[in-house]
Amino acid sequence: MQLTETHRHYWQKNLRLTGILLAIWFVVTFGVSYFARDLSFSFFGWPFSFWMGAQGALVIYVIIIWYYARAMNRLDQEHGVAEEE
Repeated sequence: MQLTETHRHYWQKNLRLTGILLAIWFVVTFGVSYFARDLSFSFFGWPFSFWMGAQGALVIYVIIIWYYARAMNRLDQEHGVAEEE
């Protein structure tokens, strides 16, 4: 099957979006959690490092999933491959 320019454009945007969101995931999972242990102040009665590891990362993951679904729906509509509702 020969890929058209539209297919290549769609795939490049998909890979770019996935790469950016994967980088954000990596920073949240490993970067912020690693450096949060040095933060020793209390946040809602819990150490901030515990809150970042237990709650903050989960909120960011949900936002990443929501944004990916929204962006891919827009990309699908832009390229005419959206599911019909």
